[in-house]
Amino acid sequence: MGIVGLGLIGGSLGLDLQALGFEVRGLVHRPVTAARALERGLVQVVSTDPAILSGCGLVVLALPLDRLLEPDPALLAALPPQAVITDVGSVKQPVLARWQPIHHRFVPSHPMAGTAEAGVDAGQRGLFRGRPWVVTPAADADGEALAVVRALAESVGARWLACTASEHDQAVALISHLPVLVSAALLSSADRQAAAVGGAALSELVRALASSGFADTTRVGGGNPELGTLMARCNREPVLAALAGYRRSLDDLDALLNAQDWPGLQAALEHCQRLRPDFL
Repeated sequence: MGIVGLGLIGGSLGLDLQALGFEVRGLVHRPVTAARALERGLVQVVSTDPAILSGCGLVVLALPLDRLLEPDPALLAALPPQAVITDVGSVKQPVLARWQPIHHRFVPSHPMAGTAEAGVDAGQRGLFRGRPWVVTPAADADGEALAVVRALAESVGARWLACTASEHDQAVALISHLPVLVSAALLSSADRQAAAVGGAALSELVRALASSGFADTTRVGGGNPELGTLMARCNREPVLAALAGYRRSLDDLDALLNAQDWPGLQAALEHCQRLRPDFL
């Protein structure tokens, strides 16, 4: 198996697949990354030369969205014609449109797993266990290639799901991309409002008082800025729709507070309390 990119997802996949007995080859962009990947044992063999993918039956493109949408010509030339190709990008419609004409055995997929870490030191064993791995095949997808990607996902303990690329992008806008922006807004709001109301003293106090609740609700907003920007850029319309819906929810809460409708507010919070288990 070949893995292109050995960051959090690619590195974690390499560790899990080797533990299952597979031969795993890695393709990275820089020699220093290749050296560190070998030190960490992310793959058995690693190179900056795409020729390392020769003979691979499955190639996983664990690349940032911009490099998926504008792939290196040397990478394209090195992909084995009969290999199954999949990606792990968090937006699917533009990736499917770009790759479907390139390789007849391309299957777009997205493991819904991650941490706040990034880079060659981020990979960890067991990252995908119990997490969704969604596939968004074209209508005329190669059934055998689809089965190979499903076997990959299930071999590392992931839960297999399938939907259209459009459905995927609308769903992740609500439960993945929107939380990044909401979380970032919460951080920015706490910082600005404290400074505006109480200056340096209150700014210092809110930082000192911030605990687990604030940490939980701001984790993704304080994550990888490049990834957050790429998700929003590549999934712009669904993210805008998600933000509009979130504003309406905030307006509803604002109205309850302005009206001092405490029973109404409690009812709204009770409704959310009942909803949450279905999302976890």
